[in-house]
Amino acid sequence: MREPRQQDGRVTIHDVARAAGVSRQTVSNAVNNPERVRPDTLERVRSAIDDLGYHPSSSAQSLRNQRSGAIGLELHTLGSHNATTAPVLTELSIGAARHGCHVVPFGSASGTPMIEGYRAMWAGRLVDAFLVSETHHGDPRPPWLEERDIPFASFGRVWDDPTFTRWVDVDGAAGTRAAVEHCLAQGYRTIAFLGWPEGSVVGDDRQAGWAEACAAAGVSPGPVVRAEQDLDAAYASAVPLVASLSPGDAVVCASDVLALGVHQAAVRAGLEPGRDLGIVGFDGSETAAMHHITSAAQPYDAVAEEALLLVRSAMRGEDPPATGSLLRPTLRTDRSTSPTT
Repeated sequence: MREPRQQDGRVTIHDVARAAGVSRQTVSNAVNNPERVRPDTLERVRSAIDDLGYHPSSSAQSLRNQRSGAIGLELHTLGSHNATTAPVLTELSIGAARHGCHVVPFGSASGTPMIEGYRAMWAGRLVDAFLVSETHHGDPRPPWLEERDIPFASFGRVWDDPTFTRWVDVDGAAGTRAAVEHCLAQGYRTIAFLGWPEGSVVGDDRQAGWAEACAAAGVSPGPVVRAEQDLDAAYASAVPLVASLSPGDAVVCASDVLALGVHQAAVRAGLEPGRDLGIVGFDGSETAAMHHITSAAQPYDAVAEEALLLVRSAMRGEDPPATGSLLRPTLRTDRSTSPTT
């Protein structure tokens, strides 16, 4: 469990929770909704608050009372080459109206998640909650938000804090397992994998599903090649991979962008995707549909609905769920895994 952080000697909500032996949410309820806390627990929390000299954020309380329904979403973390950007934002925007809220996109020039945008949005009272995306180990945003008692939910597991359960994620391993099973059922023999560089928690999860499915089927896994989420990089890695495979083999990829790189490498090598080489992507993007690439499609509508339910619950100060929500993708088959075409 992550140790509470203090900034400039300030007592945080985590310090109070640890001293009182309760969760951060219980401390939040004791401050904002004391009727929801058992009397003995409430007394223990209030004693810890007095002993430590904790002062809840007045700006947080003021903004929460206004209940503007504005949910901040940092766009750059979804990535310029990430096929999830448009569908996630679209589904969130459509679903927000049903929940009496609206989505406020923001971003920065940085290529990695930063807290500056969150600080500016919160200080300017432009939002009263956040939806965090593209979480990863060492992500500075969840602890920063938690320390300030700022309501948020996450599209993606909060990897460094297993106690945080207000998240919804897509089961990447389930998607690549289904991809391998489909390829084997279609008669493909060796199944290779084109993934992202090691250390990507999402990419590693998808690779694990591919490896598990190969082992479960009793087949030797094909080679593993890696590339950044970029079409030129994917093509450069796919050229030698395709050359190393035999007709009747297949490649499962961590994304549709990578799958398109394999598709291009196959075509330029004189191979017909589907008949000579099976190709499966991940995301269910327009890119896959345009090039007739089989893909594990993310359930964007269900992700958006669950994310909105979670963040609205956080805004109301309700207790978090017992566990996060892991949703299964759906394999959309197309010509890239049809050996008879």
